[in-house]
Amino acid sequence: MDLSQLGTPTGPMTRVHGGYANRMYRLDTELGSFAVKELNVLDRRYAYRAQDVFRFERAAFAAGIPMPEPIAADDRTLVHRWVEGEKVPEEPVAPSYAFEIGEILARLHALDVTWTHDAGEEAIPRDWSELAQKAVATGQPWAGELSAQVETFEAIADFVDTCERPGPVVLTHKDIQPWNLLAREGRPVVLDWELSGLLDLSGELGSTALSISQEEPAVFRAVLDGYVAGGGKLPPPGPSWFVFMVGGWLGHTRWNVMRCLAGVEAGAGPELALSQESAGNGVRGLPGLFRRLPELEALLS
Repeated sequence: MDLSQLGTPTGPMTRVHGGYANRMYRLDTELGSFAVKELNVLDRRYAYRAQDVFRFERAAFAAGIPMPEPIAADDRTLVHRWVEGEKVPEEPVAPSYAFEIGEILARLHALDVTWTHDAGEEAIPRDWSELAQKAVATGQPWAGELSAQVETFEAIADFVDTCERPGPVVLTHKDIQPWNLLAREGRPVVLDWELSGLLDLSGELGSTALSISQEEPAVFRAVLDGYVAGGGKLPPPGPSWFVFMVGGWLGHTRWNVMRCLAGVEAGAGPELALSQESAGNGVRGLPGLFRRLPELEALLS
């Protein structure tokens, strides 16, 4: 992408570390500050619909959704206006913050935006035994834990594959997690829209509420209350509320496991050290989340 449209730089473009899938830079010019994201096109888990997502972002921004202004997009690069704010820690947010997230989702789901692609769910990974053997052979630090949990990962794959999604399907962000949020004067700013697409409503609400509440019941409920206050209607309770989060973490874990097994620093996406951290977190954390699903369903009552 030609970045000259952003104005004359006032200094070098600087790397902003910490991205789990892509690489981010800050560019300061005479026209302001911009977030320039270099998309990982080497080993993406599924195709990225740049122009569809950009159109959705523009509609959301025009509707007043608190987010960085989308400036430009192509198949390799995204540009947004830089937004200052405080990082959201991975701990329960304030109920008022959670309530506003629910309202934001209701407003987002009410937008009339044409989407030309179906949900396009990725294939459910089933090769956990083989991956565990390769992890042991290559001396991965989490190899023993993965080997001990192969049957659990197979059961997780079965759950993701067979869990019934009640609908409706909505066009939405799909990835509202603490690391994709800022707090500005105590209120949310929603970042990182590139995974946007169609998703079963219960999966979006469950993933969002669980991630920002960290299983704190009052905060979890505040997201749902905000959604209803914003004009949304809650789907029926059930395991479908958590299947998207479980399936997403399953796919993300396998993706990072594969990067670790390759053992080389890729030219795009997260650094190898971050993939090691993500793979270890998934191997250790996902089985525990899966075992707690009956407890999580109690949050819906």
